[in-house]
Amino acid sequence: MAKFSELNLNPKVLKAVEEAGYETPTPIQQGAIPAALEGRDVLGIAQTGTGKTASFTLPMLSLLARGRARARMPRSLVLCPTRELAAQVAENFDTYSKYLKLTKALLIGGVSFGEQEKLIDKGVDVLIATPGRLLDHFERGKLLLTGVQVMVVDEADRMLDMGFIPDIERIFSLTPFTRQTLFFSATMAPEIERITNTFLQAPERIEVARQATASETIEQGVVMFKGTRRDRADSEKRKLLRAMIDGEGEACTNAIIFCNRKTDVDIVAKSLRKYGYNADPIHGDLDQSKRTRTLEAFRDGDLKLLVASDVAARGLDIPSVCHVFYFDVPSHAEDFVLRIGRTGRAGREGKAITLCNPRDEKSLSAVENLIQKEIPRLENPLGMPAPEQSVSESAEKKSAKSSRRGRGRKGDTPQVDQSAAVPEQSEVAEETAADTPSTRSKAANENASRPRKGRKGDQVGMGDHLPSFIAKSFEERMAS
Repeated sequence: MAKFSELNLNPKVLKAVEEAGYETPTPIQQGAIPAALEGRDVLGIAQTGTGKTASFTLPMLSLLARGRARARMPRSLVLCPTRELAAQVAENFDTYSKYLKLTKALLIGGVSFGEQEKLIDKGVDVLIATPGRLLDHFERGKLLLTGVQVMVVDEADRMLDMGFIPDIERIFSLTPFTRQTLFFSATMAPEIERITNTFLQAPERIEVARQATASETIEQGVVMFKGTRRDRADSEKRKLLRAMIDGEGEACTNAIIFCNRKTDVDIVAKSLRKYGYNADPIHGDLDQSKRTRTLEAFRDGDLKLLVASDVAARGLDIPSVCHVFYFDVPSHAEDFVLRIGRTGRAGREGKAITLCNPRDEKSLSAVENLIQKEIPRLENPLGMPAPEQSVSESAEKKSAKSSRRGRGRKGDTPQVDQSAAVPEQSEVAEETAADTPSTRSKAANENASRPRKGRKGDQVGMGDHLPSFIAKSFEERMAS
C-alpha cells in the first residue's frame, strides 16, 4: 500500500501530514489525490468516515502553495451543506497548511457579515462556505468568483437533499469554465449524475465502497416496540431508550441519538436530563454559538449523549463515538447508512441500536433492502409487546380484504353459505307481517299522536285539542 510520501504532495504539506500522525492514505485518498494533483476533475464516492476531507484538502494546498490571492477574489472554493461541516473543513486546512503562507475565510450563517467581509477584502486563498451565505456576500457585491481555480463540493448528495440544487448550479455558473472541480459524496443519486455530467469534464471516478453499505465493524440491532396506548406511546418509547442506554452499561461511553424531527430532539434531550443523563440537543434551529459549544463538549468528553437531527448526521469528525441510537427509523434508507457512520469510524468497533414502532416498519424494511441483510431483532428490556404483525403480513391482510370486496362486483358468482344467507320461515313471516299496510298505518297514527319537538320559531302541533271554530260546519261559519 502506498504512503503519503509517494503521492507527490508539496513537501510542506507532507510535513504537516506526518506531524498529524498519518502515514498511509485511505483508499479514497489514494485514488483522488494523484488525479487532483494532475489537475483533473474528480468524482469521489465513499461512505462516511473514509477520509474524504483530506482527499481534496491535501491536493488543493499543494496546488495553491504558489501564487497569491487578490482582494475579493478567492483562489479556491469549498462548498459544504452545514455550518458544522464547513467549520470542520476549515480546521483541516489549518492543520495541513501550518507551514504554508495561505489565507482562508469561513463564510457561514450565525456570524456577522462585517467580520467575514474584512477577511474577503484582504484576499483569501481558500474560501470555505455554505451556499446561502456565499450567495449573500455575492449579492452584496463583496465577492467575486472569477478567480476560482479549484472548486470543491463536499457531501454533494446532502447538498441536493437539502434543496441546494439551484444554488449549486448558480455558483457553478459564477466560476470560470476552466476551473478544476472536485465532487465528493457518500451516495450517487441520479440527480448527482446529472450535475456531474453538466459541470465536470471527464472526471476521474473513484468509488471505494459499495454504495450504501454499513461498516462491518458496527454491530447492529433493532428493538420492535408497540405502545400500550396511543397517548402513552411517546413516553414509553423514551423510557425504552433509557433502558437501552442503561443496558449497554459502561460500554456506552458516549453516543449520538438521532431523531427525525427537531421537536423530538428537544423533547428527548429534556427527558434524558430530567432522569439524570448527561445529554444536550443539537439541530438547525439552535443558535450557532450554542451548537458549537455543544459539539466541542461532546468531542472533549464533557457531554455523553448528543441528541441530534440531520444537522449532525454527516461529515462531523468525532472519531470515538461508540454508540448510535435511532430513536426513529430514518425516512430515507440512505440516511440510515450515513448516520450509522458516526460510529465505527476508521476501523473502530461500534454499535447501532434502532427503536422501531409499527408505523416505522415500512422504513425499516427499506433499510434492510438497501443494506441487503436483516438487522437482528433484540429483546425488549422492558418486556413491552412487539407489534403483532409485520409490514408484509399487514400488506397480505389488506390484499385479502380488497379481494373479498371485489367478489361482489358484477359478473362474480360468490359461493354463499345458504344456511346463513336465508332466514328461517318464521323470521320471514314476522318481517312480512310487520310490513303490512294496516301495520304501517297504525304506526303512522301512533307517531302522529306523539308531541313533536321543533326548533325555535316552528309551529308545534296541537295534539288532541281541536278548536271550536274548526269544528263548525261551513254553513254555520258563513251564517255567523
